[in-house]
Amino acid sequence: MALIGYARVSTDEQATVSQTDALTAAGCVEIVEETGSGGSRARPGLARALARVGRGDVLVVVRIDRLARSLSHLLAVIEGLEARGAHFKSLHDPIDTATPQGKFALQVLGAAAELERALIRERTNAGLRAARARGRVGGNPALRRRDPAALAKVKAARDRLYMADLLATMDAWLPTVRLMRPAAPWPAVATALDRRGSPDRPWTADRLARAVRRLAADGLAEPSLLDAAPRRPPKDDALMVAAGIRGADPGLSLRAIAARLQSLGIPAPRGGTGWSPSSVKALLDRAARRGLVG
Repeated sequence: MALIGYARVSTDEQATVSQTDALTAAGCVEIVEETGSGGSRARPGLARALARVGRGDVLVVVRIDRLARSLSHLLAVIEGLEARGAHFKSLHDPIDTATPQGKFALQVLGAAAELERALIRERTNAGLRAARARGRVGGNPALRRRDPAALAKVKAARDRLYMADLLATMDAWLPTVRLMRPAAPWPAVATALDRRGSPDRPWTADRLARAVRRLAADGLAEPSLLDAAPRRPPKDDALMVAAGIRGADPGLSLRAIAARLQSLGIPAPRGGTGWSPSSVKALLDRAARRGLVG
């Protein structure tokens, strides 16, 4: 188990020294520092910290407001960690998801977040009803006029939201993309993600390629993932997936590749119940003959 620390300040005039000192004293083996608003979910530093947390590891912050300013964002991050078998701990708050007390505190926060969302919906609907009763038309007048500046602001806001969604979910699907690309074409990768029950399902090839292209533009994904797949790939998905796994990590054993094929939901040959090292070897031999692996 490793403790991964995350320290954040809002402006360049502030310093993370007090946070990093506390995280080091708590036993964090690695600390990711970032300057940015806590209200924004599009934080590359947070994405890097989450990517470093593996099964059994713990993401540690000094206070929960260093991680998120909203309960919904906080809970989304913690749920993502728990889905990977990892935990979250705040040094100055009673939250440690590795303990029963911490899980109880998290449930209380979840209930408060749901109440908060319900109240916001109720106030919003009441305001809309009152405005309609007074004959007011909703919407932005500049947008109705198709003002270029207003349209540019909307486009920028949508891009921020899109990037925030990618950062919140990338740890669930990007590892599979890294295993399979560029040996396998985008449709095969999208199919593999859907078989795993991706939180963003259903994926399409175009949507997946666009997401990886956006992450690569910000340096959060390798540009090589966007390289063209083989011009004449074989039809069977298993061959392409196995080639992608071997290409991403040539040192993997046949048994480890079999386990990954199984976890991706790739059907075994001839309707078998599971992948064996011998069936993986036969698959890789075929991939080598087709020039997909060295």
